[in-house]
Amino acid sequence: MKVVVAGAGSVGRSIARELVGNGHEVTLLDRQASAMRVAQVPEADWLLADACELSALTQAQVESADVVVAATGDDKANLVISLLCKTEFGVPRTVARVNNPKNEWLFDDAWGVDVAVSTPRTMTALIEEAVSVGDLVRVFTFHQSGADILEITLPEDSPVVGVPLGLISWPAGCVLAAVVRDRSPFTPDADDTLEVGDELLLVSSPDADQAALRTLLVAGAPDPDDLAG
Repeated sequence: MKVVVAGAGSVGRSIARELVGNGHEVTLLDRQASAMRVAQVPEADWLLADACELSALTQAQVESADVVVAATGDDKANLVISLLCKTEFGVPRTVARVNNPKNEWLFDDAWGVDVAVSTPRTMTALIEEAVSVGDLVRVFTFHQSGADILEITLPEDSPVVGVPLGLISWPAGCVLAAVVRDRSPFTPDADDTLEVGDELLLVSSPDADQAALRTLLVAGAPDPDDLAG
């Protein structure tokens, strides 16, 4: 997924760093030369330009971006960036940072904002939801324990669709906490079966094999022994 992050301050760099770590293509742009701390996110593309100007957005190739994040410290700038990206470039998803809670009412589709949020972790999760079907998304990390809250939407070819939960052997350290189906969450039990489009919320310990978890939920059909508990 290609993401353009406007605003290379601490928030923008934090978002970019995590997205790059998750395998996404990221471009960071800022109008301040002092914000060009390339060594802090060397894997990203960097651009010194004012994201409130059409020429800068063109240079950043936002027309090919899946998501644009307006993460500057100026609410007015974030609104202008979102509006330009949505109306002039047709960006599919815009995520805007709200600095002053009093301005939150402005951050809606009238200004081209799809999602308005205020913390880097929440912004990252919402950005990644743009391609959430079949993708394992880290929604939140508990600072004390290091455990992650993970979310995944089951694709059509998921090997666990139709399998009773009691027969699924989850990777060590991974626990299925809830299932959201038709916008309604429920606590799963051993007799429940999963359906295409189900959103799974899982808790994962810091040393859990999340790659194995994704393989279990997304990859081609496993051997029966892989599912048997």
